[in-house]
Amino acid sequence: MKKSANISLIKNLGIIAGILVLIWVLATLVPYRIDLTSDKRYSLHPATVEVLESLEEPLEVEILLTGNLPGGMRRLQRSIEETIRTFNAYSSEKITFYYQDPLALPKEEQEDYIVGLSEYGINPTNLYVNEDGGQKSKLIFPGVIIRNAEFETGSLLLRGEMGMGPDQVLNQSVENLEFELINGIRKLISKQAFEIGLAMGQGELAADEGFGIVEALADNYEVYKVPLEQAKKPSDLDPFKIMIVSGPKEKYTETEIYLLDQYLMNGGNIIFLIDALAYDMAQAGGEGTVAMPFENGLDQLLFRYGVRVNKDLIQDMNFGRYPVMAGNFGDQQQLVPLAWPFFVLAGKMAPHPITKGLDQVMFKFSSSLDTVKADGVKKTPLIFSSDFSKKSPAPVRLAFVDMENEPDLNEFGLKNLPLLYLLEGNFTSFFKNRFLPDAADKTGFKESGSQGKVIVAGTGSLFQSDLTPTDGNPLPLGQDPFSNVQYANRQLLLNAISYLVEPEGIIATRTKQFQIRPLNKIKVQNEKSKWQVINILVPVVLFSILGMVWISVKKRTFSKRS
Repeated sequence: MKKSANISLIKNLGIIAGILVLIWVLATLVPYRIDLTSDKRYSLHPATVEVLESLEEPLEVEILLTGNLPGGMRRLQRSIEETIRTFNAYSSEKITFYYQDPLALPKEEQEDYIVGLSEYGINPTNLYVNEDGGQKSKLIFPGVIIRNAEFETGSLLLRGEMGMGPDQVLNQSVENLEFELINGIRKLISKQAFEIGLAMGQGELAADEGFGIVEALADNYEVYKVPLEQAKKPSDLDPFKIMIVSGPKEKYTETEIYLLDQYLMNGGNIIFLIDALAYDMAQAGGEGTVAMPFENGLDQLLFRYGVRVNKDLIQDMNFGRYPVMAGNFGDQQQLVPLAWPFFVLAGKMAPHPITKGLDQVMFKFSSSLDTVKADGVKKTPLIFSSDFSKKSPAPVRLAFVDMENEPDLNEFGLKNLPLLYLLEGNFTSFFKNRFLPDAADKTGFKESGSQGKVIVAGTGSLFQSDLTPTDGNPLPLGQDPFSNVQYANRQLLLNAISYLVEPEGIIATRTKQFQIRPLNKIKVQNEKSKWQVINILVPVVLFSILGMVWISVKKRTFSKRS
């Protein structure tokens, strides 16, 4: 009887072992993952999975955030590692990672390495850590380098909006990890380059003002200047995924407006950056000058699409500075950064894939925007001014001498004025129920279209480069030539282009949100003893009872056998 029981036990163990082996084989052949978190933090967007499944070679990720880190940064570090592991689980090729501290490199290599990181936008961040019973300052590099066999690129992972607290910045950075990492991977493997057109012919992007757009987009897109007066029919614009109209100084003709309108009706995307007033800052010294309205021919077109650029200028108490010559020091003229409310530093962003997590964006001489009725068009404000703004209707005086006195806060009573709008939906052609231009090719005229999108700003300089004051060379988009502060205009352009090209692509991963669940400190204090008892004594008592029951059962079993 004892031998039969042993055989039965061995058989049961064999069945259990067989089931475990079968589960292991199935898990190896058919891998799967179950995300049980309420905010799906370990799930990937379908566009991310598509990029990972298209990998044709292994990738290596160098994590620069390392060393003795405080709790929040350790959370970001763990999240980076977890995201890479998740990527590897979905990837067709292996994705490995390792840690590298730039400050641990030999001195002769360290400087060149850190300069190289700055070219990817990865600059050191200073934070304080507790060490040896005190606080010490520590430089960290919150980014990664992603490389394949031939190329590499970098991504900055610590990003936040103006006014956010440290916890909010960290949480938003964790939310955006999937986008930042997959965007870096896409840069390495992308083989398709969409074409983007810069409308020319009406004074747009004079001199080197277009350098910033080209520099920002050249790695991922083909950028072309498009003289609209040379286009013969709307289909001439079809090769371009996006058209950018940036700061026209002269009036568009009816034919040129028709080309843009039909380009949109046929599924194109347009970014309108419109100056509503004309001004000459060379005359702002002394008695000053006046900004006056001028006609660019696009007002009625935008009105039909659902937005109006007003003939005014916004001033804001969160402002940038304008360089002004203020006399000589010896034989050298001195540049003084003058407070200039017409340079709006916008830090309030909508929770949209284009703007979520952006730092401050510079809007120079920006006009206010209003929405008007346009059936079928969804209008989304993306960026706002601060809580202390005002609108100055045309004509607007521009004089440096006015800045000598403190501004009157009572005049800045407007809040959160929209500075940038996204228009989506079923657009109605401006030329519906109107005579078409005589010179226009009327073949295939469409009265409406639902595939295109429009972005509108009331300033033509949003994506224009500044020049260095010493040699006049153009700077990267968003870089201030006098303070060297890097505003987020460049990142805004990249996000906007990504959204217009593929709104359901990897840019959609920026909508991910994680809930911060901090402990209730008052509840912890009040219920501290109760939970200590539950966590320490209850398990001991429970297992003691189970042990006694087990011993009692064994005694009873053996007493019956005897």
